[in-house]
Amino acid sequence: MIAIVDYRAGNLTSVLRAVRHLGHPAEITDDPARIRAAERVIFPGVGAAGETMANLTRLGLDLCLRDEVFRAGKPMLGICIGVQIIFERSQENDARCMGLLPGEVRRFPAGPLKVPQIGWNAVRPVRPHPLFAGVPDGAEFYFVNSYYPVPRDTERVVAHTDYGVRFASVVAQGNLVATQFHLEKSGRVGLKMLDNFCRWDGRMPC
Repeated sequence: MIAIVDYRAGNLTSVLRAVRHLGHPAEITDDPARIRAAERVIFPGVGAAGETMANLTRLGLDLCLRDEVFRAGKPMLGICIGVQIIFERSQENDARCMGLLPGEVRRFPAGPLKVPQIGWNAVRPVRPHPLFAGVPDGAEFYFVNSYYPVPRDTERVVAHTDYGVRFASVVAQGNLVATQFHLEKSGRVGLKMLDNFCRWDGRMPC
């Protein structure tokens, strides 16, 4: 079973439909016991960093995700806000986040490009990861974001995207991988990547 974390945000049902369409059993849950029992965990959705962290803390899901998913080595996928709250801090709401990875989240700089970024953009891998198996280099995915992650260590960057600045659009460490773009809204390549996660054992090839 794949647990899709319910932290009182939108867009969860579209991820559930996509996972089930791919033939994988899944459920939306805010129950730490169900999350502990799951084989894999997906943290998707949209929302503000401060409110997201407040809901996670209130529901006791921050500790569950940190200690019983990430540190336990269970495959974990973050999508959109799910890539941002894994870092230490976000400029949005000046929020203290989960701190699973060192780094912060910044707002796109003011300039000629519209913020938020809404639409399709190319994602270019910089190192191999099982999530990208069968996905062509430079494939386009669907983004909705005003903020972007800035990992402290470049070794955690799996892919880049350009939107005014070059930013990390996929990051990973061990059993954790996260995308700034929406896999469930990115057509065939998004579903391929989502299916790759649903089959991944959380280990990196030697």
